Amino acid sequence: MRLLNGNSIPIMFIILFSLLNHLTPATAASFRRERAIHFDSFVDNDSNRSSLTFMGGSSRIQFGALQLTPDTMNEAMVDIHYNKSGRIMFNRPFRLWSSNDTDTVASFTSFFVINIFRGDNWTAGHGLAFLIAPNASTMPDSSYGRWLGLTNASTDGSRDNQIVAIEFDTLRQPDLDPDGNHIGLDINSVDSKKVASLNDYNITLSPEEGTNYSVWVDYNGTSKVMEVYMARQGGNRPSNPILNDTIDLKQYVKQDSFFGFTGSTGYREIELNCVLQWTLDIDIIPRPRGEDNRLRIGLAIGVPLGTITILVVVIVCIVKYRRGRRNGEGDDRFGKLRWLPGMPRELKYRELKKATNNFDESMKLGEGGFGIVYKGLLNLHENSSNQSQVAVKKFLRDSIKGKDEFMAELAIIHRLRHKNLVRLVGWCYEKGKLLLVYDFMPNGSLDGHLYGNSSHGVLNWSHRYKILTGIASALHYLHNEYDQKVVHRDLKPSNILLDVDYNARLGDFGLARALENERHSYSELGLAGVPGTMGYVAPECFHTGKATTESDVFGFGAVVLEVVCGKHPGIKISHQQDLYTLVDWVWMLHRERRLVEAVDEHLNGQFDIDETRRLLLLGLACSHPIASERPQTQDIFQIMNGTMPVPVVPPFKPVFQWPSGPPSSINSIENSLSSLVFSSQDSVGMATTSQKNSTRL
Repeated sequence: MRLLNGNSIPIMFIILFSLLNHLTPATAASFRRERAIHFDSFVDNDSNRSSLTFMGGSSRIQFGALQLTPDTMNEAMVDIHYNKSGRIMFNRPFRLWSSNDTDTVASFTSFFVINIFRGDNWTAGHGLAFLIAPNASTMPDSSYGRWLGLTNASTDGSRDNQIVAIEFDTLRQPDLDPDGNHIGLDINSVDSKKVASLNDYNITLSPEEGTNYSVWVDYNGTSKVMEVYMARQGGNRPSNPILNDTIDLKQYVKQDSFFGFTGSTGYREIELNCVLQWTLDIDIIPRPRGEDNRLRIGLAIGVPLGTITILVVVIVCIVKYRRGRRNGEGDDRFGKLRWLPGMPRELKYRELKKATNNFDESMKLGEGGFGIVYKGLLNLHENSSNQSQVAVKKFLRDSIKGKDEFMAELAIIHRLRHKNLVRLVGWCYEKGKLLLVYDFMPNGSLDGHLYGNSSHGVLNWSHRYKILTGIASALHYLHNEYDQKVVHRDLKPSNILLDVDYNARLGDFGLARALENERHSYSELGLAGVPGTMGYVAPECFHTGKATTESDVFGFGAVVLEVVCGKHPGIKISHQQDLYTLVDWVWMLHRERRLVEAVDEHLNGQFDIDETRRLLLLGLACSHPIASERPQTQDIFQIMNGTMPVPVVPPFKPVFQWPSGPPSSINSIENSLSSLVFSSQDSVGMATTSQKNSTRL
């Protein structure tokens, strides 16, 4: 910024005038072949993520490969593989034919390495495909299973698809395929134009032992012949293709098309669809002379106007920069957010002000410790006139403590992709004001439904179980599936939002640590600045001051008990002249074999008894005072689905001990008496270190 001094404006004039004098119309590019895509491996870094577009919710870079569908061998999480589809496309389009020469079509060669892996007890399905598509931004809904992420039941066969693909199919469709181990040429449909079985070539796409295969896809733009070669990785390219067919790409795809991969799984038929390497060598089609002439005319008119515009913009920027420095508002650190790969749209403050009717009280959805949330109407897509409902969170305080930490957190949050997480769709930092824009959840927050603030009546049992299952899935993703471990730190019903179908969406994670301490924070309560909300914070956090995956599990346990019982974890419950916290009350009922009595009375007995017992015992197990004794999120998800038993919960609540250590050797009678003495204490009181006896699950 050293040019921004008193001489900066004349210097800018001189530079721009020199550039204008040296600008000449572009000459036609020579016809040449270019290595346009080159990935020897896939490292999950900003450079690779910024050059690719990920679609379908589960596609990502992980373990050195493109993962088109979920990539985990955890048998406890097998359900996340079912009915998934994903696409990964290179962001740059390529011109495939010339505008003024009907015979000129680009030739290309694409080389890639694939691995279609299946577990020991899995039935492989359905496959992956190398794809030429009209865009790198959308894929069909419900394109899982037989549709390979290419089409769906309503779009299959439509010329509007404008796709050509080479499929690698691992499951036979009786009405389409010769077997469950073949490749095919697909044109706007999964009903392949030509198919070649791999059985005669000693190739099994998804063998019992994971195998990498090298693939070469050649297209000759003159002869219009597509050829596919295949061999085990490390082997030479075969002399003869496995599949070849004539296809004039100009008849089927867009002139400027995108290259990438797509894949899918089905229900019970699952696999890991991985791409480990990828290169693309393609002819660069020269710009036709007619377009050159139009370009020259455009340059003759546009450059002078553009130069004037640039000068005006430069002058305005200089003035604003100087004003910003005088007012102390210049913070270039937030400018870095614009360049984060996959960062959602940056919005202007005036846009959000208009969207929320000047932040009118009638648009207010709620208020929390960090800000006020407003409902708004916003055009999320620049080329569309359709407005979408959004939730705009306006932070109460303009000054944010630790901006570098906040940006580091946001750099993680903006890349999270899971069906049970609230999606960040935009942001704004202007004149010290921070606003975040999320998808609007029409059914509001969970606490509104639990405590009678909703117009929809009592939340029924099936919705409650569905909501808790969704939160368990989101936590497992944050703790285990995402490429960086993310700890939520503030699990509670007000941070759980519900979409139109009562699917849970977890929100408000990752911000509390970096922002200023607001009201309702522990700092103001004199509790050492522990992040979270009273009643949902694990006892060890009061000693460490840190949140962990184990403390998230404790918060989840509190939410489980609250949803099942319809009572806040901090409420005092009277029983036989004693006062209990929620967790102590439920533990007492468990000890007395009256666990079902804890269920929310507003349900009027309309609930599943087995599911109720499962959830209440799981809630108690997650509420164990000793962090290491709580179940892990991958186990929780399996327990929720009924495929794993609930951990054994002792009749008496164990006593918190700090620092945690091995179980003491006291006899069971003393331990039971100790548990009885402290079972009615508040969860904050449980943080005391005066008690030395502990019982483990």
